Amino acid sequence: MRDAAGLGFTHLLLADSKFSRLHEMDERYFRHVERVRQLSDELQLRLVPAIFPVGYSNDLLAQNPNLAEGLPVRDALFEVRGSRAELVADPAVGLPSLGDRKAWNFVDESLRAEGEVLRVSDPKGENCRVMKTVHVAPFRHYHVSVRVRTVDFRGQPQIAVLDAVSGRRLSHTNLRVGRTSDWTTQHITFNSLNCQQVNVYLGAWGPTGGSLWLSDARMEECGLLNVLRRNGAPLRVVMEGQPEQQLQEGVDFEPVLDPLLGRVPYAGEYEVWHESPAIQFRRSLPEGARLRVSWFHPHVIYDGQVCACVTEPAFQQLLRGQAEAVERAFPGTDRMMSHDEWRVLGWDESFQRTGKTPGQVAADNVRFCADHLKKLNSDRRVFVWSDMFDPHHNAVDNYYLVNGDLSGSWEGLARDVLVVNWNFGVREESLKFFAERGHRQVLAGYYDADAQQIGRWLDTVRAQRVTGVVGVMYTTWKQDYSHLREFAEVVNRYERAVNGE
Repeated sequence: MRDAAGLGFTHLLLADSKFSRLHEMDERYFRHVERVRQLSDELQLRLVPAIFPVGYSNDLLAQNPNLAEGLPVRDALFEVRGSRAELVADPAVGLPSLGDRKAWNFVDESLRAEGEVLRVSDPKGENCRVMKTVHVAPFRHYHVSVRVRTVDFRGQPQIAVLDAVSGRRLSHTNLRVGRTSDWTTQHITFNSLNCQQVNVYLGAWGPTGGSLWLSDARMEECGLLNVLRRNGAPLRVVMEGQPEQQLQEGVDFEPVLDPLLGRVPYAGEYEVWHESPAIQFRRSLPEGARLRVSWFHPHVIYDGQVCACVTEPAFQQLLRGQAEAVERAFPGTDRMMSHDEWRVLGWDESFQRTGKTPGQVAADNVRFCADHLKKLNSDRRVFVWSDMFDPHHNAVDNYYLVNGDLSGSWEGLARDVLVVNWNFGVREESLKFFAERGHRQVLAGYYDADAQQIGRWLDTVRAQRVTGVVGVMYTTWKQDYSHLREFAEVVNRYERAVNGE
């Protein structure tokens, strides 16, 4: 803080997962808050707490994991076996042995077979993947696993699943494999959505060295893994061929829940794969009777990201509660709304009941959030990340696992909301878009890469005569402040040039 103030920075963005659970914090935490506030006053740095984790929702979801956005499973087949219903793959799915090269649709030449194992060594940028096209049922939940070993492997092993027709990626979960690691079984799951064929890839794209081994590839349909339980994500169990004959939870079968949902390894984190909960009957049903079961489940993006269902009233209440708790801890300060990389939206029944597009729902939510902040303090400034409201960035059709078009999300931004713009790649179009809508903008530069980048941002502002750019932000996700001075010097040179000094 002292270094930043000495270099001319005027604001400090505060991001803390504990802002989602201030009601759990002890007196010591709030003493630290007071110390930060006092130092910021001394240094004349304005604090900007970041709240409303809409895209990366895990911290708030720790209070209620069932409020995650859900992908639909429709009419999965179960059979009565004794006092339980057990999943029956419909259709049967699987992957061939990795030693059977001809059974795969393709195997990159860089991969060499060692019995039932595939190996690549020193790939020098070559792809090293296998791919199998698999017939699936639409809107089912599937699990893919593979055993992986690495030695100084300079690449990222992946399990990737794509719609065989459109190419849309259905899985976005990273594997947890180190550069050198002993054999581990890696897991992902995916929802087939409206697909009937998927391409399952195992391996790595463009690795530059080291060795990778793959073994024991498997695929199966999932049961009630990470089943969500809330009104907008109902569980339905019916007798096959008799959709009107719905079995009643708590009457015909025991209440269903996944005790591990959003709890592993701690509250707010969703384990990709574990044993599914069972459907346990309270009354006798004919042995072998076939049931069709429908439910909703979350999807884990990359290294753990889970998005909330913003149309659920209970999640809206969590947003209100967070805003009010942070207001008590940081009264009178500005706020950053954390709407960012919102990758799953628009599938469950609470969303469908709105009759709106993803863009309209996103607009409603950001309007709701900003309005609540203004009610708490009408004089404060409200900031928001640019990407989910930028048609040149993420406010587009079928973004990740969003069910439809995010266009129009920007209609929810009042003109007095300041946009923190990080769309460097298409900065000219993005800057003009928000400027023409009357928004003031802050340029988010650096991003743990090049402190000189902010100069190129500012050159574009000047060349295109973009109005309303009121600041820049040194943006680091690695807590790397070693280039703070260099960044400030670039900005100061620009200001001197503009002022003719």
